[in-house]
Amino acid sequence: MQSRAPLFTPVLMVGCIIIMVSFAVRASFGVFQIPIAEEFAWARSEFSLAIAIQNLAWGIGQPIFGALAEKIGDRKAIIIGAVVYAVGLLLSANSATPIEHQTYAWLVGFGIAGTGFGVILAVVGRAASDDNRSMSLAIATAAGSAGQVFGAPVAEWMLSFMSWQMTFVSFAGVILAMLLTLPMMRAPAMASRAELEESMGQILGKAFRDPSYTLIFLGFFSCGYQLAFITAHFPAFVTEMCGPILAGGVLHNIGITTTSALGAVAISLIGLANIAGTLLAGWAGKRYSKKYLLAGIYVGRTVIAAAFIMFPITPMTVILFSVGMGALWLATVPLTSGLVAHIYGLRYMGTLYGIVFFSHQLGSFLGVWLGGRMYDIYGSYTGVWWVGVAVGAFSAVVHLPIREKRLEGLVTA
Repeated sequence: MQSRAPLFTPVLMVGCIIIMVSFAVRASFGVFQIPIAEEFAWARSEFSLAIAIQNLAWGIGQPIFGALAEKIGDRKAIIIGAVVYAVGLLLSANSATPIEHQTYAWLVGFGIAGTGFGVILAVVGRAASDDNRSMSLAIATAAGSAGQVFGAPVAEWMLSFMSWQMTFVSFAGVILAMLLTLPMMRAPAMASRAELEESMGQILGKAFRDPSYTLIFLGFFSCGYQLAFITAHFPAFVTEMCGPILAGGVLHNIGITTTSALGAVAISLIGLANIAGTLLAGWAGKRYSKKYLLAGIYVGRTVIAAAFIMFPITPMTVILFSVGMGALWLATVPLTSGLVAHIYGLRYMGTLYGIVFFSHQLGSFLGVWLGGRMYDIYGSYTGVWWVGVAVGAFSAVVHLPIREKRLEGLVTA
């Protein structure tokens, strides 16, 4: 009897470490929103634009790094991404004007692309067996959530005894240190011989002519909008909305004594809840239709966000929202990447998923920038929340017509 392929391979474990570290740093940027704005007396939209540019650069860089990994090798692409990431953080630590932060944000965003989902999920997907692929993608995605669990609180803790500049420098060192795990990452080419014979241009041409690929592209937009807006603005939103309520309350008695701490804890709780949510999505993705699971996730996000903004904002509703939204946070990623691999094959999964992820990052750019811009104009985030509700409902609908089967005209093994 043939032995079953192991789930936890060195490739998966290294991929989890890299995503965890990369996302821990990325998830912490919202904590710096108020300290940096107050130090330089910037409008909220100035630092928001820097974070928005990060997300846009991440989206542009994702297919580039995906293609680069397929041409020169996964590990070389990851090294390039990590170095660019660290350089961007170091330069940001020494910048004092909005234009400097916004310029160096391009480097940070490209660095995230080289150490994030596009490259890591592609190599994990290729190294996994057919039986393990859905769960392997979910575990790697959940590792990003694990990074989010401690990223924001660690940043908040570091800011209590060092400047934000030194915190950025420390993060750059951690990004470079994670490269020590790369020698363990040796992924076999799990694509079929026929897939290897097809050129990137052939696969891309077939995907671009397929309406389902367009629908996947459009549907991922709202995921980026919602996640990036919350990551960048939720700590500041919580700080401003819950200040008068927090003192002396129940959360005060369990150690959450400031609104800035509550904001960091909220981001951490989102990541913690999403570990379970993403693993559940990976389990379900092997057994049920991925497009219907995705539609259901977007419906859930829409309902949770609408309910949160309609009711009074209190520390307890912040905690409940964080857990509820967190359970659906990155659950879309293993399902979307798995859907791309299922329909279009593994050979150019990194590039194809990277292009789809660009839509995610267009949404991220809009969510972060619009959040800062509308706050400066109206002094409130309410309008941005309702835009997120609308685009979430849109994504739920556009997933329904996707044809969830291998694209006709693609060669098979």
